[in-house]
Amino acid sequence: LKLEMPTVNLDREVTVLATVPVVVQSLKRCAVTWQKLISRVLEEQLKKVPQGNDPLAEIYLWREKNAALSALTEQIKLPEVQKVLEILEKAESKFTGDLQILFSDLKKHHMEAQDSAKFLSTLERHLKNLSTGTGVDVISNTIPSLLNALRLVWIMSRCYNKDERMVPFLERVSWAISARARKVVDLETLFKQDIAAAKKKITEAKNTLEQWKKCYFTTCIQVEESGSKRYWKFDVKRLFEKTDYMVLICQDLYDIFQVTEELYNIFIPELITVTENPKAIDQLRREVNIISPVEDLTFDPFSMETASDWALVMEEFRGDVTVKIVQQIFAQNLKDPPRYKNHPPVAGAIYWSRSLSQRIQHTITRFQEEEELLASERGKEVKEVYLQVVKKMEEYEDQKYRQWRERTEHILPLLLKDTLLTLTSAAEEPVTTKKSVRFTLRFSPEILEIITETKYMEQLGLPVPEMARYVALQEDKYLGYTSKLKAMLDRYHKLMGMMNEAETKLLDQYVQELWRMLKSGHKRFTWKSVGIGEFILQCTQTIGKLELLVHQVHHVSEDISSKLRSIESTNLFKFPESKNGDKHPGAEEFFDYIKCEQTKEVEQLVRKYSAIPQLLIEVERRVASTNSGKSPKLASYYAYWENRIYQVLTQLIVKNLQAFNAAIVANVPLLQIEAVLSVPEITLQPNASEIEKMIVQSIQDCVGVTKHFVRWMHGTCIECPPQHVKPDEVVTFSFYCDVSQSPLIMEQTVLITQNVHKLLASLSKYLNQWKRYDPLWKSDKGAVLDRLAAEKPACVVFDEQLQFYMKVSQEVTQQPLIKDVQFIRLQLAPLASAVQENAKSWMMSLGNLLNELVREELFSLQDEIHVG
Repeated sequence: LKLEMPTVNLDREVTVLATVPVVVQSLKRCAVTWQKLISRVLEEQLKKVPQGNDPLAEIYLWREKNAALSALTEQIKLPEVQKVLEILEKAESKFTGDLQILFSDLKKHHMEAQDSAKFLSTLERHLKNLSTGTGVDVISNTIPSLLNALRLVWIMSRCYNKDERMVPFLERVSWAISARARKVVDLETLFKQDIAAAKKKITEAKNTLEQWKKCYFTTCIQVEESGSKRYWKFDVKRLFEKTDYMVLICQDLYDIFQVTEELYNIFIPELITVTENPKAIDQLRREVNIISPVEDLTFDPFSMETASDWALVMEEFRGDVTVKIVQQIFAQNLKDPPRYKNHPPVAGAIYWSRSLSQRIQHTITRFQEEEELLASERGKEVKEVYLQVVKKMEEYEDQKYRQWRERTEHILPLLLKDTLLTLTSAAEEPVTTKKSVRFTLRFSPEILEIITETKYMEQLGLPVPEMARYVALQEDKYLGYTSKLKAMLDRYHKLMGMMNEAETKLLDQYVQELWRMLKSGHKRFTWKSVGIGEFILQCTQTIGKLELLVHQVHHVSEDISSKLRSIESTNLFKFPESKNGDKHPGAEEFFDYIKCEQTKEVEQLVRKYSAIPQLLIEVERRVASTNSGKSPKLASYYAYWENRIYQVLTQLIVKNLQAFNAAIVANVPLLQIEAVLSVPEITLQPNASEIEKMIVQSIQDCVGVTKHFVRWMHGTCIECPPQHVKPDEVVTFSFYCDVSQSPLIMEQTVLITQNVHKLLASLSKYLNQWKRYDPLWKSDKGAVLDRLAAEKPACVVFDEQLQFYMKVSQEVTQQPLIKDVQFIRLQLAPLASAVQENAKSWMMSLGNLLNELVREELFSLQDEIHVG
């Protein structure tokens, strides 16, 4: 849309250029081109109409017109265009007249497009919200804001202040609102949603349509009250006929879902979550499709052209569908009717049947309000179906009630003859030999069901058997008995579970007494007995006494166990700390320290062990009412603890030997030994054999700790006195014999001695490198010196020898004087000192010999000088 500019030079004055024929002709051709372009554009733009029914299409159209006409209008204002018009006006004013009229039309249409685009743009945000905003926002904010903006457009706009412009635009707004409602109530998905969601969407759509009409009339009043002489007196049929019809359809759809919900509530009491069988209810939902006649529509119910078709659908739904669906529900659920969780099977089924009957009665009542419908052939058919269904329901209720009454009169006396308790095992053995035997409550759930049925049958107005009424009146008593019996049995089984085998044998007479008492509830007491309360009380009191005794035994048992844990955790290998950081004790000092500390620990251990019999005597006093320490009733209990003590002592020794072995193989020095020269050999001090003996002795001392734990006499917790086997030999029975033979202890002993042997062997191997100095003390020094004295070698020979021994002495000083191997630190200083002393001795001997030989030579030379 670009105007073609003239190619001639227009720099001169207008009056001058108007007299130049060539210039005028060129400008005329250019002006004709402008005229054709503007005429074509105006014709095209005036022919354009909005695409579609959406009001946004009209806004977009005015924007497009404004953009096109604005481009031409701005070009007309250009200086060069105005100069061309001035030149043509001077040269030929008649020619420019038509062009000026065309320019005027362009400006007029541009102003109209600009005004319309500007004012309609204020509506764009509200119109977009109609399709994207939430339901609440659209109803409460968007529609009122949109109409308020339309009111301002009507008052202020120079174009949209006429009926011929505003009414079509309002029709488009009405179309947009109805489209919004259709979008919310999407019939393709509406019937696939749950009822609550569908009702919510229908309500939203209906409220949106109603808000549109309400806000329109409110705006009409506001326009009148504003003082404007141009009122909104538009054709409301054009604006609201379709939306009003959609409101009616929404109400019909809402009624359909409301009736559907009421029908579902017949076989889904309250909510699915409170029913006895929610899975069955879900299955029933799928099988009974109440809204299928509406769901399978072949036409658009929102279309006014199909109003008669929709009326037939609603008529069928309100009468025929409801009754037939209730009939289908009844037929499908005769054997297992849905019911409330608190409803018993039979009374619940009768309740369900009556609720169905009431529902269809309610439907027929509503159907009868339309006399024409009931008098029609369809109405007669519905009434006939209704009467047949009601008759079947009454027969169903009578049959259910009669069967229940007959069964109750037969089974209830038998149930009341049941004993209170039953055994899960038929064995009659004592509890001590049959701990798996358990008592369980024997109260048939059918009694409670009969009680519940009886209550609901009376609420239904149906007569009940006298015995059933009597039992129902005793419900609280039965519930109290069952609750107390369950609590008593739980307490009994918990108590039995608290006792180990030794404690069960210890308390055998008390357990047997309780067992005999409970068996009377298994064999003698029935639910018709009068002494049930007294039986529960006696059992509960006896259990309480046994509980007290068990707790007392457990308290003593925990004291003993605490002492045994302390014994088991005792450290029998306490090591001396190193002195001044690096100085460690020697082997003898190290093992003497361990022995001394063991002696101290043994005193503590024996003191704890000696306190155990007194604790057992306390148990004896409570269980057997004696304090002798040798009660036959506690013989097995004494044996149990003696065995526990044996296990603890075994673990004490095993754990300490394991810890000792770990200390031996760990790379942490605990004691030190020396490497010394014992001509002609390099040895350890103390030597390997002595160290191994010390290790073995330390192990024996550890195991020997158990000699201080004297065994008890058979069947008692009294220590065995020393036995005089021979006149000069006394034997004390202790745990040592048994503990020392433990395979675990023997295994640890072998492991420790092997590890120590390997360690000492590695130290000996390490000392082999010092054997290179053997010639220092193994060579015959006298023979070597005599041979040198006889040979009288040159001084350089003596120098070489002296250098060799000096090098040996210096080499030794550079050797490490400490070697740590696992738990032993080897001190090499004594060996290094001995090697240096031997090297120095050789040097002194060689020096003395050299001195003598030189002296002899000097004297010989002196004699030669004197003779000469």
